[in-house]
Amino acid sequence: MDQANEMVKKDNSLGSIRIADEVVSIIAGLAATEVEGIAGMSGGIAGGIAEMLGRKNFAKGVKVEVGEKEAAVDLYIIVKYGVRIPDVALAAQENVKQAIENMTGLSVVEVNIHVQGVGFPDEEETKEEVRVR
Repeated sequence: MDQANEMVKKDNSLGSIRIADEVVSIIAGLAATEVEGIAGMSGGIAGGIAEMLGRKNFAKGVKVEVGEKEAAVDLYIIVKYGVRIPDVALAAQENVKQAIENMTGLSVVEVNIHVQGVGFPDEEETKEEVRVR
């Protein structure tokens, strides 16, 4: 099993640093879910249905291509109903780019946003909010 294709490797005078692609995916997923207006990540379209995924697996809904010095990211997101999608997408692009560059030292050449669906508030949450008043 050749792990060289799955890791970023940097050599220096003290040794080498290896960053797995999965780590870059998790960083991107975490940064994306921090953006206000994103309801969740989508695992892709399976049978024509975008599946909402929990917040525990941040690599889901993220596809990364990592080279020696650069990375490209595809995010599959579900936005909250009522938000302005271009604003949310731009915020996600900026947040993901900054997080990956700051944490890994890689240069992010592109962050592609794929909006897979719209998340609506649950009726139960609305009823609970009314009861609190």
